[in-house]
Amino acid sequence: MPGERLTLRSTSEIGRFPGAAPPTRVQVTIHNENEKQEEGGCRRWFRKICPCCCKRKNSTSYDVTDKVELTKTEGNIKGLNFCLPGVELSVCSVDLLSSGLGQNRVEHHTDQFHGDELIIRRGQTFQIEIELSRPFSAETDKMHLELKTGFLPKVSKGTHVIIPLVEHLEDERWEAKITEQNGTKIKLSVNSPANAVIGLYGLSVITGSLKDEAPTTHSSSKNIVMLFNPWCEEDTVFMDDDDQRKEYVLNDTGRIYYGTEKQIGARTWNFGQFHEGILEACLFVLEKSDMPPSGRGDPVNVVRVISAMINAQDDYGVLVGNWSGNYSDGVSPAAWSSSVEILRKYHSSEGIPVSYGQCWVFSGVTTTVLRCLGIPARSVTNFQSAHDTDVSLTTDVYFDENLQPIDHLNSDSVWNFHVWNDCWMARPDLPPGHGGWQAVDSTPQETSQGIFCCGPASVSAIRSGQVYLKHDTPFVFAEVNSDKIYWQRNLDGTFSQIYSEKKAVGHCISTKAVGSDERDDITQLYKHPEDSEEERIAVETASRYGSKPDVYSAPAAEDVQVEVKIDGEGPRMGSDAKLSIVMKNLSSKARRATLHSQVAVMHYTGVLKNAIKKDQIPVELLPNEEKTIEWVLPYQQYQNQLMDQAALMLTLCGRVSETKQVLANQTSFRLRTPDLKILPLGDAVVGKEMSAKITFTNPLPRMLKDVVFRVEGLGLQKGHEVVVGDVGGHSTVTLTEHFIPSQPGPRKLVASLDCKQLTQVHGVADITVLEQ
Repeated sequence: MPGERLTLRSTSEIGRFPGAAPPTRVQVTIHNENEKQEEGGCRRWFRKICPCCCKRKNSTSYDVTDKVELTKTEGNIKGLNFCLPGVELSVCSVDLLSSGLGQNRVEHHTDQFHGDELIIRRGQTFQIEIELSRPFSAETDKMHLELKTGFLPKVSKGTHVIIPLVEHLEDERWEAKITEQNGTKIKLSVNSPANAVIGLYGLSVITGSLKDEAPTTHSSSKNIVMLFNPWCEEDTVFMDDDDQRKEYVLNDTGRIYYGTEKQIGARTWNFGQFHEGILEACLFVLEKSDMPPSGRGDPVNVVRVISAMINAQDDYGVLVGNWSGNYSDGVSPAAWSSSVEILRKYHSSEGIPVSYGQCWVFSGVTTTVLRCLGIPARSVTNFQSAHDTDVSLTTDVYFDENLQPIDHLNSDSVWNFHVWNDCWMARPDLPPGHGGWQAVDSTPQETSQGIFCCGPASVSAIRSGQVYLKHDTPFVFAEVNSDKIYWQRNLDGTFSQIYSEKKAVGHCISTKAVGSDERDDITQLYKHPEDSEEERIAVETASRYGSKPDVYSAPAAEDVQVEVKIDGEGPRMGSDAKLSIVMKNLSSKARRATLHSQVAVMHYTGVLKNAIKKDQIPVELLPNEEKTIEWVLPYQQYQNQLMDQAALMLTLCGRVSETKQVLANQTSFRLRTPDLKILPLGDAVVGKEMSAKITFTNPLPRMLKDVVFRVEGLGLQKGHEVVVGDVGGHSTVTLTEHFIPSQPGPRKLVASLDCKQLTQVHGVADITVLEQ
């Protein structure tokens, strides 16, 4: 009905109305014992209204028993189990064959969803069974199905679908065919087109006669959920590799990467797209967006809306972003390990945004929603990720006449890492060759067409510098392949370009590998190799469409190089941080310079908090000499200054005396935190209690206050918190978890630590659960 809201039901209902009693079958048995026995009143009545089916037996007939089956629905006899002229054809019940283990759910790859709703994918046939008041006759009866979605279903918008009965099914259209008929029961095979609107549908069966009598309508007590179909070649989200479909649609856990390019950290994330209540939550997000249902057939539209709805910046979306360090009225972004609790909380509160998220949380939830809806998706981390604020397609750093940073102009930044998403689809709205992976970002950074969303931007367009192609391709290009341009203010107030750093951003772009927990470096998908002719062409092509199209006309000297190196896995939290500054003189003449160094605490987004150490380092280089300078930051200088990610930024700048060449380098690094060690104890068997020991050692020589553990494992146990309290310096905490696995197969137990002084501490254990 127009204006009626469809909802998923957790339990099935029988009959047209909730709570109605099931159809009652009444069996009437009539005996003819001999030819002389007087005919009963019931038989005379049946023979009178249908002589073709109830002929009088002749005198030589043997003893027989005639069985007549009646169907009682809503207190009225609706039909008989044989042809009764004048008795209308109506529907007694509809079985959507929606069992999680049934043919429909298995063939549509939706059997991992909880519940017994009919969850199907577009472009693929599904089966339903209908019980009628009497046998269906194609010569005298007519029947069709109707599906409706949204508040005002319209045939012209594809939200009110009329499905006719046909003799032969054809692809790419709504049709139904009777495949089995057994008395009053018929089985239908229903076909849907590959561009059907996704979402929640109500089903009705309309029956009548060919004599133009008034039709009757039966509405199914259960609804149908339609999803995108990566298994269907005609669907724009089709992915032809089965291993990739298993990874990017069906895998409910993954890895999200963070840190710096030289110290890449990884954490396990439970996407949980098949978890109880998540499908309902994802459909709620679509409904909450006020996106017209007619637009839900195009994955480009859906992805763009999801990008906007995962953040709460301007539309009361799922997550509130918070980079302040104060999360006392919510959950610290670093404490989340799963999308499940976030989406269920948002749904149960009728759309109150959840606190708090940062980029990896936005990305994790986006992966969940897209995979749940049937769009292949993955979380992607870009290290040294630029944030271009003026559409220059360059990352600009401004200095005054004395080479001091001009803070109010330095709005561009380079994040240690930034996490967004790739989703897979064809792009018929773009020139050929731009389908495949598309970048989409739900973290609110800049508005796009007035809304905080980003993408989908073709990754191939990003790689080639075709930033004029929609959506938000210039912004993503700048994140992965912009040059860092250094500007100095002249005495007349103008600025001159003094240095160009070509390898400053877009390093080690990472995602979880298909079929394993290894890291897959996909940098080559986003950009050509650094310094290659193709890469330079892409950069210069993109720059022509930016706000500084002539930025590459200024020359720069390059005979002295400066580089910062990190040994091994880098410095650890609680110890002195040691780095190496390597300078090279590529000329045949001596060079002198003074390096100004500054180290500052930094949010992972690239926003600097404050400088904690400054130095001046005089350097003299002989012809063709390479010199290494050891740089040390004592623990005492940073122990009370760190933010969430324990990240620091070392900035070097200077000028070569002989050539006036400007030297510039910015290096971000983090202080490595320890992992939680998780050791499973006992056999992992469905229904049998087992344990796991979680161990943590405080790496700091100071007490950690108000430590909380968060533990969760899909198919193992529900997510919950364990309050540990204060943990002394260098102390070890051991926690033993007891739980009963509920699902067989490979599972992951995930734990994280949450406290003000130490973040990004987490661990995972792989557990294979056996059947009983």
